[in-house]
Amino acid sequence: METNIAQAVDITYDRARYDESVKELLADKQILARILKYTLDEFKDTDIKTIISNIDEPEVSKVRLEPGHTNTDKIKKSSEEDSVPGEGKIFFDIRFSVYCGDDLIKVLINIEAQKSSDVSKLGYHLDNRIIYYLGRMISSQKEVEFTKSDYDNLKAVRSIWICMDAGDNEDSIIRMNFTQESIFGSSMNLPNIDKVQGVIIRLRSNENSGESKNALIAMLEELLRKEEASIKKKHLSERYGLEMTTDTAEKVNVMCNLSEVVLEKGIEKGIEKGIEKGIDSTIENMLTSGSFTDEQICVATGRNMDYIIEFKKGLGKR
Repeated sequence: METNIAQAVDITYDRARYDESVKELLADKQILARILKYTLDEFKDTDIKTIISNIDEPEVSKVRLEPGHTNTDKIKKSSEEDSVPGEGKIFFDIRFSVYCGDDLIKVLINIEAQKSSDVSKLGYHLDNRIIYYLGRMISSQKEVEFTKSDYDNLKAVRSIWICMDAGDNEDSIIRMNFTQESIFGSSMNLPNIDKVQGVIIRLRSNENSGESKNALIAMLEELLRKEEASIKKKHLSERYGLEMTTDTAEKVNVMCNLSEVVLEKGIEKGIEKGIEKGIDSTIENMLTSGSFTDEQICVATGRNMDYIIEFKKGLGKR
């Protein structure tokens, strides 16, 4: 048991540091600008430098998703109003606002880095989670972006998910949004149904796959590929036009160095193969020790929160 727990502590600490470094790199404005340009219509005709200049400072893993926490500037009300019993703490990976068009219209953006889009691994359908995130981004605007019934000041929201488990020929970019349909009678103009959109970017899990035919996917796959920092910086600069500023270069260095630490300890290989075999035993040991939060167990074992909650219920029945 002690060996399992010590192993889980190492996995939690190093994997969490690596995952955080990935988010920090994805939150670089040069990366964000390219994601927006190649996934959202409102930015497709805008040059990268203009998009960068119109991005507010991103927040990385700092904003809670649950009701009562999403809106950090919200007028204070009774905390009981928004409490949701039994929900774990969930944070947006990256959240920021950006301005587009000649009128500089504000758009609220959320970007998530997701290892898998497979329902059998997640325990839920990813589109449902995206809809929930979009719903929180909409509802949290009350008393900040608009007050009372001034709904015309509602800002557009976009939730973009980068998933890393596509097959060799399955890389893709998928957009989901509201559509208008007349069921009976004459149609009417609904100009704001495009305010809610979700995007799924599917990257290939095989790092030996050839360069994607899509420029954004090719850049993101290069960004997340495990290779020496000097090579990665050279490729990002020469192939995809990223300027290696001091800040960007440092983020690349940190991520690559942490990636090497993870590989040297065999953590990633252990999660995917060795630990997977006895993962329920590891979860049970971590739960019964009382030394780990549910979130830490999720990170250490790769299981989602719903799985941990159901596992705890099963332990209680023994």
